[in-house]
Amino acid sequence: MPVQSADQYVEIHTKWREELSALRKMLLSTELEEEIKWGAPVYTLEGKNVIGLAAFKNHCVMWFFNGASLKENTTLLENAQEGKTKTLRQIKFKKAMKLNLKFCCSTLRKP
Repeated sequence: MPVQSADQYVEIHTKWREELSALRKMLLSTELEEEIKWGAPVYTLEGKNVIGLAAFKNHCVMWFFNGASLKENTTLLENAQEGKTKTLRQIKFKKAMKLNLKFCCSTLRKP
């Protein structure tokens, strides 16, 4: 059965529940609207995709749909799929990493 809500997405990804919950809480503190697209949480502004969250076996990610256009706070951003994506960038989180929500938030606040 497809995921119906971000709550459900976080619940079924038990390995990444803490990280996804923290990222989601940060994103919900902005003017972005939460939706489910492609079976995962996507945060939009005026109907445009801005950020997505996803959990994988060895990491979870925060995708920036137009990340290539960011000019500041880009040290953690990497191309999601070299040679396939032009603008999508991601911050990849692994279990051993400590979430730097202050850095992530500062990246969000830049035009």
